[in-house]
Amino acid sequence: MSNTPEHPELSALAPATVVVAAGRPDREQGGHVNASIPMNSTYVSRGVITSGELSYARGDNDAWHPFEEALATLECGGGEPGAGIVFSSGMAAIAAVFSLVPDGGTLVLPRHAYQAGMVLARQMSERHGVTLRYVDIADTDAVLAALDGADLLLVESPTNPMLEVADLPAVLGAARDAGVRSVVDNTFATPLGQRPLEYGADIVLHSVTKYLAGHSDVVLGALVTRDAELAATLREHRTLHGAIAGPFEVWLALRGLRTLALRFDRAQANAAELARRLVDHPEVAEVRHPSLPGDPGHARAKAQMNGFGAIIGVRPKARAGSGDQVRRADAVVDAVRLWLPATSLGGVDSTLERRRRWGTEATTVPEDLLRLSVGIEDVEDLWADLDLALRA
Repeated sequence: MSNTPEHPELSALAPATVVVAAGRPDREQGGHVNASIPMNSTYVSRGVITSGELSYARGDNDAWHPFEEALATLECGGGEPGAGIVFSSGMAAIAAVFSLVPDGGTLVLPRHAYQAGMVLARQMSERHGVTLRYVDIADTDAVLAALDGADLLLVESPTNPMLEVADLPAVLGAARDAGVRSVVDNTFATPLGQRPLEYGADIVLHSVTKYLAGHSDVVLGALVTRDAELAATLREHRTLHGAIAGPFEVWLALRGLRTLALRFDRAQANAAELARRLVDHPEVAEVRHPSLPGDPGHARAKAQMNGFGAIIGVRPKARAGSGDQVRRADAVVDAVRLWLPATSLGGVDSTLERRRRWGTEATTVPEDLLRLSVGIEDVEDLWADLDLALRA
């Protein structure tokens, strides 16, 4: 896409405008408003292949470019431009990042993070001798101490599912000073909530399945980096491991991205209101959401994020004679009628689940913790359904 007088410089625009304007075709009379969906597995090609030339769709694919451009523009803001790299899933993107850790190397990672990624990290430890250093990502001193001799720092902020908030400027700056590559999973916050590259991250990671696509209908992942050499390494991993996305799925993600600002604003507002009400609910023992003044991550999130996200952690209150807390939490999930009992998050629909139903979830996550992904429905309807389920 060119920056002609008819095509404004995107870095000068607000993020809510960029999600609509980025990744559009060049403006030509009779041209397309939306990116097309090139359906090609191979391209016309003769002679020696040159860099950037399309030849076979596993190596590069023009169906990916508009989405990659839009996401990179969002994450980089008005700073130095970067490269977006779309993958077949969030896990494929995580695997590409973890491939940067050499055999026998050291990976620093949060004690609470996406559970499938933690399973992969443990496999790396068992099969390739990688040392895993788990840290409370909100404990800055602990993170800094763990960086000594490390190869890669993985940050989630807020974390999944405990919603701990890292001091991004401090930990990412320290990683850079120590020569440790850093990657921030920005799935929960989105580039509208924070831009980790501006705090010194080397790579930003997304499960595109969640907020970016936003409609619970695609499985994709993505990475963004400003380091051209690193981008080439990550693309090579994608090519050699076949972790490539389908053209139609990427087009759906770009279509979903267009409404990200509206969806995320509504979901964040709904989440903050529900969290405020849940604090005073007679059947709730604990609520986690960074918008709450008493939440451990509130001050830090307020300082470095634009909004507080749309994920809430809730623990139902124990009842005399009601059995264990797991059954109490499961009963809430069974009682909802509007909320969807489902995993994943970030869609227009509100979902909830008890996270420890997954056997691979961290054992430090309370067994009765319900993770709520708040969608864009009317907040009064969401509250009525949740209130009745908690009281049932």
